[in-house]
Amino acid sequence: MHTIARTPAQPIHIQSASPTFESIGFELGWDYAHFRVSLPAPYAQEPSPLRSGLLAGQAAFGSRTLAATRHVRKWLQLRLHAWLRGRSVELFQVTPNHLQQIDVSHCPITRVALSSATLEATDASVDRVRNDAGYAAGNLAVMSTKANHAKGACNLRDALARIQQIEAEQLPGLDGLTAPQWDRVAVLCSFVEPVPHHEACALPMLVLPPNRLRLFNPVQALQAFVSRQLLTPGWSQRLSRFEDLLAGKPLKRNFKAFFMALLPRVLEAGKLADVPHTRWAIEDAWRSPLVQQRWAHFARQLTAPQCEALLAKAAARRLCSATVVPMSDARATDGWQLDTRGYVPRPGASAGRHDTAQRELAL
Repeated sequence: MHTIARTPAQPIHIQSASPTFESIGFELGWDYAHFRVSLPAPYAQEPSPLRSGLLAGQAAFGSRTLAATRHVRKWLQLRLHAWLRGRSVELFQVTPNHLQQIDVSHCPITRVALSSATLEATDASVDRVRNDAGYAAGNLAVMSTKANHAKGACNLRDALARIQQIEAEQLPGLDGLTAPQWDRVAVLCSFVEPVPHHEACALPMLVLPPNRLRLFNPVQALQAFVSRQLLTPGWSQRLSRFEDLLAGKPLKRNFKAFFMALLPRVLEAGKLADVPHTRWAIEDAWRSPLVQQRWAHFARQLTAPQCEALLAKAAARRLCSATVVPMSDARATDGWQLDTRGYVPRPGASAGRHDTAQRELAL
């Protein structure tokens, strides 16, 4: 597994080996005090481990508190909502700094500009892309509250079923999202779900992977690598060098046929001055049946391990827009709490390992 990362130093937050509802609440209250943020009503007055931690922290820190940035407040809010629902939050990597790294200006599903703390449907919210996992690095994406609520507990198959229902019943949308928006939900979900290789080859990249999301399917990581080349200058030279890595003339020819179908559709959008519109142009180009057909034809000539090897070679030749760092399968889902479906494990419960190769994209 590989990580494509641009990761500055992050504060280290240590959790106990067997956290309980009480210990998690106490630690959260302590952090509210450390950043001098008031608990929302009614938690500031009701007796609870949360309030006990707050009072202990206030006594310990006094006025020697840290600055509460927007991402710190988001971090505390996320942990509070998770605690109230018994959801797991992995605090070693999920820090205010991590939330800042995954922050976006526009919702990847609805493409609306995101607001903050307005109590509107456009407010930014942190979604657990895979609902049977906790709040952990690699499983988080920022989207609008509207998209988050509509997505809910949906996985890839659920999203595809909604698309089929919209088409069969000729509906304008379902649960507040249109068919193209559900298309993007489906692709987003597919990134963090193991999909058979031949099926993953046929999935169009209708939404580019959000920053720091871990990708389970090697062919999608390769697909993201190629698509993201168009976001930065010098893509022509980089892709020419990437072609040199392909074994045999048929594979090179099929890749060139695919890219020559993708590129004109991106360029048709004109010179795009900002990253969101450039991303959307690339994503929309993938709606072309010809682009999908040619990509599938190229991708199915490669096995999943061959996709992995190509990514490793591309990284070694610095053809990626960020650094590629190897990551073991066990480490990839560490802290996801898949055994408890994303809930805080009971004391004494054993944590199993899930042997799924992934790679994490960081812009």
